[in-house]
Amino acid sequence: MLALGLKILLAYLLGSLNGGLVLGKLLGGPDIRTAGSGSAGGTNALRVRGRWFALGVMVIDIGKGYLSAAWLPGLDLGVGTPGISVAWLSVGCAVAAVAGHCWPVWFGFAGGKGAATALGTLAALAPVLLLPGLVVWLLVVTTTGFVGLSTMMAALALPLFVLFGGVAVGPELFWFLVLMAMFIVYTHRANIVRMLQRRENRMTSLMLLRRPH
Repeated sequence: MLALGLKILLAYLLGSLNGGLVLGKLLGGPDIRTAGSGSAGGTNALRVRGRWFALGVMVIDIGKGYLSAAWLPGLDLGVGTPGISVAWLSVGCAVAAVAGHCWPVWFGFAGGKGAATALGTLAALAPVLLLPGLVVWLLVVTTTGFVGLSTMMAALALPLFVLFGGVAVGPELFWFLVLMAMFIVYTHRANIVRMLQRRENRMTSLMLLRRPH
């Protein structure tokens, strides 16, 4: 159990290396949590610091999710993990990385919403699900312009896609998808409130059909 605890802790600490905040420290400039939506994620990084900064944020946040789920479970720490399947260990590390992104110990437990890091873990655990998730995300964002809504709908669609036979996965991955869907909706609760109040920002540049001014 020592190895399990250490790997979960390492995944959380790796997840705590929030891309927007790490790049902000390295490059200087305003903390992106003080502007825009107040999130440390990629969408707010794009609004506050521009596309190249946001790209760097996404690379870091997706990459740490991938490493947490693909590399950490197999890391030899000198002690075994008896009775623990690799699949469940990978899922545990993935969850810890997403939690670290949202509540980073290095940055006062105020991070992002977890979507990019969850995407990285999905790329490690079940890359076959990336395409249906992307299709749903694109369909929603190009019709509504709401990035947060698109992210929530993509996250909610994946366990349903698995449940209705889109692809066969093990129970550990299915429950991970369910957990992540609920978690992504929870972290986007402020977006839901703003949409209901008609105050949510749209990425109109991503919309195929734009309303005339």
